[in-house]
Amino acid sequence: MRPYLNTEEAAAYLGLKERKLYELAATGGVPCSKATGKWLFPRAALDRWVEAAMAGREGAAAAPPDIIGGSHDLLLEWAVRRSACGLALLSEGSGAGLARLDRDEVALAALHLHGDGGEADANREGLCAAHRLHDAVLISFARREQGLLAAPGNPLGLAGVADAARAGARMGRRPAGSGAQQLLDSWTAEQAPLAGPQAPYATDQDLAFGLRNGDIDCGVATRAVAAANGLSFVSLAWERFDLALRRRTYFEPGPQKLFAFLRTAEFARQAALFGGYDVGEAGAVRFNR
Repeated sequence: MRPYLNTEEAAAYLGLKERKLYELAATGGVPCSKATGKWLFPRAALDRWVEAAMAGREGAAAAPPDIIGGSHDLLLEWAVRRSACGLALLSEGSGAGLARLDRDEVALAALHLHGDGGEADANREGLCAAHRLHDAVLISFARREQGLLAAPGNPLGLAGVADAARAGARMGRRPAGSGAQQLLDSWTAEQAPLAGPQAPYATDQDLAFGLRNGDIDCGVATRAVAAANGLSFVSLAWERFDLALRRRTYFEPGPQKLFAFLRTAEFARQAALFGGYDVGEAGAVRFNR
């Protein structure tokens, strides 16, 4: 599929008469450029233009910044660097990332949402609940192992969140709306409030630093983060970790470069080295709204 269309091809693609397309091109009403005396129409930009019209916005849709918002993940951080996709990371939690995606403040959002139905498909449900994301696509990144992180050697002998509550262990909280905090809330719904600092830890790595510094006794994060920081890990659940974006963003060079890398042997090897990942579906489209 060629990324640039000539006037005849673009008119057929959009279902317009060539004369009308010429008028739009001459007045700047449609994304295009002129090379060697001929109009060229970028297919991806035309898709964004049509999506903008469908959403009730006037003019060409401005591309969102090349940022992946949402949840932090060690393997994602490594893949972004290694793939040279040019995307930046803004790790604030799944809920915040989804909200930014809805406002077109990020190009993608990394999600590991949890609803009342457990793992079921809360990421997909979250996208469907965001009514402005009428053109949402969900790309599988991995299934991850989540659990309880504790100091090296697990000195309190914690086997789960209930043990942490009984022992009065200081639990590291996560931002409201983040996947890790949703998990923690579901595990502690019928328990007394947990002890620990009120200020949330924005990422898994921040939580690991808090443990290593002795500020907390435990917290919810991934096996990969526990291993990377020499911390004890008690496995509690597997979850889906997905990348959400709009269809008009899917064909952009940065996301395409990242998605292609997710399907390589190098990516699978690194996932195995980190531990706690299942990347058998990495790069596959799981949902196209």
